[in-house]
Amino acid sequence: MATADDRRALATLVRNHPVRLAREMGYDRLVEGLHDRWIRELAFGRGDMTLQAHRGSYKTTCLKVALWLVALTQPSVTCGFLRKASDDVESVMESVSAMLESDVSAMVSETIYGRAARVTEATSTSVSTDLACNVSGEPQVSGYGIGGSLTGKHFDRVYTDDIVTIRDRASRAERERTRGVYMELQNVRNPGGRIVNTGTPWHRGDAFDLMPEPERWTWRDTGLLSADEVSSLQRSMTRSLFAANYELRHVAAEGAIFEGEPETFSDPSLLADGEMHVDAAYGGEDGTAVTCIAWHGDEPYVHGLLWPETHVDRCMDAICELHGRLRLGTLRMERNADKGYLAEAFRARGLPVETYQERQNKHIKISTHARGAWPRLRRLDDASPKCCAYWDEVMDYAAGAPHDDAPDSLACAVRMRGSGVTVQLFKGGI
Repeated sequence: MATADDRRALATLVRNHPVRLAREMGYDRLVEGLHDRWIRELAFGRGDMTLQAHRGSYKTTCLKVALWLVALTQPSVTCGFLRKASDDVESVMESVSAMLESDVSAMVSETIYGRAARVTEATSTSVSTDLACNVSGEPQVSGYGIGGSLTGKHFDRVYTDDIVTIRDRASRAERERTRGVYMELQNVRNPGGRIVNTGTPWHRGDAFDLMPEPERWTWRDTGLLSADEVSSLQRSMTRSLFAANYELRHVAAEGAIFEGEPETFSDPSLLADGEMHVDAAYGGEDGTAVTCIAWHGDEPYVHGLLWPETHVDRCMDAICELHGRLRLGTLRMERNADKGYLAEAFRARGLPVETYQERQNKHIKISTHARGAWPRLRRLDDASPKCCAYWDEVMDYAAGAPHDDAPDSLACAVRMRGSGVTVQLFKGGI
């Protein structure tokens, strides 16, 4: 039987040093001080709050620990947990359930209640224990992807984690969808309840501008990344992406060629009988970029994909599938690098291929052809990783940029109009 001193000691441990408990359950990358503070605010704080921290800072791990603590120490509280995708929700539910079944959890509940708590519900969307005593009979923790229905749901605490992702950076429609879900949460929390948000910003117009002013923790503030790790990250991505994800700020690339963001379209059939340009990579740090383009009057409708640091041979199947699915016509590519080998490989698969000898300076080509069409350009609203990578590289392009495969492909695709090359239309597949 726990004594009063035992309970006081546990209360001090739970409030001031939750990381020590988390480490006993296997979360040994959490650090005392920093993560103690985050967990304490998430589990025991008052009022709405937003915690923004750089990628790789273990903020989601802290949220898992906080949900575990709420379930154990505040069994009358109901928690709603939201992430962008349902699969991500399932992994968090599994972690919370595993913590509740741990020896550490048994020790905590025995000290508080005189018995070990028992998990009574553990599914991909809900977790509860036999401590639960809320009047609604709801599980202690319920999880949802933001595409799930929240109609009729009510919670004392609502936790959102990474409901803003790279998809919101690439797609205006996705940003509006996420914002709509967040606004609905005001009707989901019970009177006197709180909404707690954790994540990383991706775009100036994302859902974070609806949330309380965030507590920001950049890579400089946490001390979790070494100088070498930071240097490696800076080399692996564009400046604006690094600024958003590790410095928690939005910047325009210095000397950026492209201003603003193009309008989007959602119907891929608008690309039918258009052309495809392939900027092939043959090794090293170059990426394989593909631009699909169809002109409607003076407006270029574009869909782009980028395979970073990927040899074109590994992309051929996907490129051919894309060509057939979008019902495209002529495929154009440069023959300088491989003397026509790749063109013959595509022809062998039934694609109509035209090659050309590149003579124009790349930066001038991008600055004239691609930039000239930019105000009229429309892009397919696609939030897939390869499409996001393509537009990230385009919109962050500046003279001397370390990676320019996507903007180069876009410039070549725009330049194809009026080139005098015969455009073959789609002939029924590959």
